[in-house]
Amino acid sequence: MPTVRVGDIDVYYEIHGEGPPLVFIGGLGVDLTVFAPFTDLLARTFRVLTFDNRGAGRTDKPDAPYSIPMMADDTLGLMDALGIARANVVGVSMGGRIAMELAAEHPSRIDRLVLISTAATGTGRLRMSLPARILGLAKRLHLLRAEGETQRQPHYAHHHQLTASTTYDGTDRLPAISAPTLILHARRDRSMKPAAALATRVGIRDSEIEFFRGGHMFFLLTQRDAVAARVEDFLQDWRDRRWPSTLAEI
Repeated sequence: MPTVRVGDIDVYYEIHGEGPPLVFIGGLGVDLTVFAPFTDLLARTFRVLTFDNRGAGRTDKPDAPYSIPMMADDTLGLMDALGIARANVVGVSMGGRIAMELAAEHPSRIDRLVLISTAATGTGRLRMSLPARILGLAKRLHLLRAEGETQRQPHYAHHHQLTASTTYDGTDRLPAISAPTLILHARRDRSMKPAAALATRVGIRDSEIEFFRGGHMFFLLTQRDAVAARVEDFLQDWRDRRWPSTLAEI
């Protein structure tokens, strides 16, 4: 299994596709297999790095408090370990908060940013949408791709992730994000209210927002192709860029 030591944990990761680097950061309580149908679409155009966050999947799950800045450091450490100097970043739900923190703290490492089903503030009631519930069931029934047996997330690890996400408030961090940003959100999202997504859009000066039908994690099932195409369109100007090949070049 491809794992690398990052700080105090071993991180499980996969790389798919060829092209400019794209780092995909997943959400609360799930491993990378849940997002594989979506990241496989992105891998048609990009070299996609996807991984299990601290506390999920085949990454280590220390029984100690987690935070969004901590998990942003995990992501940066993984990029460093794999020699990824700069990349587009796509973050989903909790992963979007991690992506925002990463972009604010390390702007030189991010080219463009895509935030899906997320917002800068972590308040609100957590509710799983129908797509998220269906894909969770599919994972438990082994209907999704998985190269190896994944681990059921322990209750304590879910609690640490949930606390990190729901207590995070990155509002003051948004002005530090300089990467052009696309926000994709659902009109009926109950976990991350549309108003919070709009406030995030206002806070990031070079950003745009687009709404889709459905609830939280709307993009996982019937709208997957359309959302992937929208992400690719937003990131399309990579063709005219020279990407740094080493950390020393950024």
